[in-house]
Amino acid sequence: MQVILLEKVVNLGQLGEVVKVRDGYARNYLIPQGKARRATKDAISEFEARRAELERLQAERLATAEAAASRLNGLTVQISEKAGVDGRLFGSVTNFNVADALKAMGHPIDRSMVRMPDGPLKAVGEYTVGVALHADVTAEINVNVVGETV
Repeated sequence: MQVILLEKVVNLGQLGEVVKVRDGYARNYLIPQGKARRATKDAISEFEARRAELERLQAERLATAEAAASRLNGLTVQISEKAGVDGRLFGSVTNFNVADALKAMGHPIDRSMVRMPDGPLKAVGEYTVGVALHADVTAEINVNVVGETV
């Protein structure tokens, strides 16, 4: 399916590009999220009429994300979980736990924004985790996992 992108999408394209994607990806993700529209003649002409407004909105989102990234970079989040004597956690610390800890600190972060390249944290220690605030902006935070002995 051919779609026109209404905002930058990682690994897909920039604002205004007409790209070919799989039907399910367009129907189930891009179009419902407002990231794209089906590329018909009417949609392309409407996009060209609104192009300046969409570029301004994208620039505002980027500026907001950069401001949030400056507040988040280097921030340390402490999460305490039950652990054994060897330092291994009984469960794991996931992106959901990190997002909840950031929300408790006053940073409105969704769990889908938290990037854990090595998967869930399963041991006590300090880890670096990425937070993708925008397609171009990623903040690095420190997660300190503290063990509670049982």
